[in-house]
Amino acid sequence: MRLVSLLCILVVGISQCLAEKRILALLENLAVKETHSIFFSMLNRHGFSVTYKVADDSTLQIKKYGEFVYDHIVVFAPTVEEFGGSLNADMITEFIDNGGNILITGNSNTGEVLREIASECGFEVDEEGTNVIDHLNFDAKDTGHHTLVVADPKDFIKSELITGGVKSPLLYRGTGILADPGNPLVLEVLTGSSTSYSANPEQPIKEYPHAVGKNTVLIAGLQARNNARVIFSGSLEFFSDEFFNAEVAKGNGKAVAAGNAEFAEALTLWCFKERGVLRVDSINHHLVGETSPPDFYTIRENVEFEINVVEKKDGSWVPFKGQDVQVEFVRIDPFVRATMKNVNGRVSAQFKIPDVYGVYQFKVNYLRLGLTRIQTSTQVSVRPLRHDQYERFISSAYPYYASAFSMMGGVFLFAIVFLYYKEDEGKKKAE
Repeated sequence: MRLVSLLCILVVGISQCLAEKRILALLENLAVKETHSIFFSMLNRHGFSVTYKVADDSTLQIKKYGEFVYDHIVVFAPTVEEFGGSLNADMITEFIDNGGNILITGNSNTGEVLREIASECGFEVDEEGTNVIDHLNFDAKDTGHHTLVVADPKDFIKSELITGGVKSPLLYRGTGILADPGNPLVLEVLTGSSTSYSANPEQPIKEYPHAVGKNTVLIAGLQARNNARVIFSGSLEFFSDEFFNAEVAKGNGKAVAAGNAEFAEALTLWCFKERGVLRVDSINHHLVGETSPPDFYTIRENVEFEINVVEKKDGSWVPFKGQDVQVEFVRIDPFVRATMKNVNGRVSAQFKIPDVYGVYQFKVNYLRLGLTRIQTSTQVSVRPLRHDQYERFISSAYPYYASAFSMMGGVFLFAIVFLYYKEDEGKKKAE
């Protein structure tokens, strides 16, 4: 019987792991599967189950019986104008709102449906026919328009969780992207150099380009408030076997291996939440020296708040090592804000409850670049002191005590004098 139970637990665990790694790959055509075979082999190597579909397949659907049947979507169909079946931009937006992750690639002729999705995510794809051009940073194999751009590592986003710590230059050929500077959720994963711009290489430039210099985004990202992740690349070739195996040589410089393969792998694993994912396993609060939470707290008591945080690394959960997690004790506004100590994933802080009673919340709101957001709220009641908990004598009240006792003493003396003092009868008659 015990063996059967263990087998059932094992089956459930395996099914849950597999359920988190279902990918729908929407392709321009089935030839893309061959031209990008290294990328898809990488997904298979990391345990993902990939379903391949042509983007305009009439049987296409990602939702059945009210549930999404895929966890992640890869769109390698840059010129598609409309998805097939029941799939559309609104369905993709709903998929992201439900926590799904999506990797999209465009090119100089990005289709309308992908532009609509990009707009919903906070970035804008440049006009049709445009390419990123850089007259100072282009590869030696460029055909003359300087559209085969070499991206330097200094233009990567400053997060090794996203970039994988790649130090090699990258090859890029595709359109430019404009990111919304007012959207704090948008990430500029890879930008052009200060000499890059996005324009149509076949036509003379008569108007100022939309994307110029560092504002020219080559790969944009989004981590939504529900921790869903979106990557939008302006180049499908960036993920191709040709670019993965290519060598980069600027001008007459020495040729070095392109870092596209390593960068794409790290970026994809981040997008599909195999990297940079935090999880709160438990939350506890109690008085210092105790282990279980009370029904309520009393003002001026010493309290300890702790959470256990783990991070996903290489497919397994390990204790989180961050030392900058803070907790707030909030009643409308924070009364206490404390940086917690991290001991092997157990993050805790001790503080004294304010001398103000009411309904409070222990709040943790932790957001760092490349990591999923931790947002927790635990409500507790804080009561005033009971009548027998107040101090009986306090030093600041000694003058009042003295005046009260002096008054009592004066009344006592006055009563004695008034009651027992008697004038001499002879003296009274003489008068």
